[in-house]
Amino acid sequence: MHLEKKNLHKIIEWFMENKKPVIVALSGGVDSAVVALAAKKALDSDAIAITANYNTLSNDELDSARNVAGELNITHKIIGYNELANSVFTRNDTLRCYHCRTELAAHLVEEARRLGARLIVDGTQMDDLLDIRPGIRALKEKGIRSPLVECGIYKTQIRAMALHFGLSVHNKPSNSCLASRIPTGMTITYEKLRRIENAETIVKAVFAISQVRVRDHGNIARIEVSKEELSKLFDITKLDILDLQIKKQGFSFVTIDIGGYKSGNLSISTSTQEMK
Repeated sequence: MHLEKKNLHKIIEWFMENKKPVIVALSGGVDSAVVALAAKKALDSDAIAITANYNTLSNDELDSARNVAGELNITHKIIGYNELANSVFTRNDTLRCYHCRTELAAHLVEEARRLGARLIVDGTQMDDLLDIRPGIRALKEKGIRSPLVECGIYKTQIRAMALHFGLSVHNKPSNSCLASRIPTGMTITYEKLRRIENAETIVKAVFAISQVRVRDHGNIARIEVSKEELSKLFDITKLDILDLQIKKQGFSFVTIDIGGYKSGNLSISTSTQEMK
């Protein structure tokens, strides 16, 4: 048996040994996609994918979740709520992710009640445990389980499974909510999130970049791309276009972080707290 099939079979068995029906929190990324794949194979119609549209997720991620659900032929529901109405979240303290995931979990639990689901799972995997992620703690506190962690599955194994089983997101770069681009202590607003999303779309379009973060430092946009793609930005003509287009989003200055993007990068602020 191929290693990819063996690993997926391990997750399928996990679902068969646990409660059903099950809700899979489908984010649009590769991790939750593989969880949904295993759930669908194990439980068929007793597996339901739910994606939350809470105003801090980009439209690209929502589209990705829809595409994955279509590829898997899994029942898919998008639930909507306004995370920006939660002042505990928008004040953007060091527990922003905890507040975000606490609210998400509450909505998932409510959906589970409504749909008669006995189990809720997410796409947290082993590599995620290497970072400080208060959001994971919030989900656990609400009883949401992580089959990839419980089966000891890592990111490289997840991508290999996604590729082997033909998922379009197999090489999709990791992403995080748009609020993670705003330094700790700076209030999160709808206007900031939309200009960040627009700015990232512009960078991708002008330079054909696959992964980008635009950090919002008030009147300064700080662009991060991976070091592997950093040289793509060394085009004066395109930089002029980029400068003009991003300033149209409301920024006064546009900078490029020469250190490049990496998960868990620090966002410069008065409190110098870690941002994802």
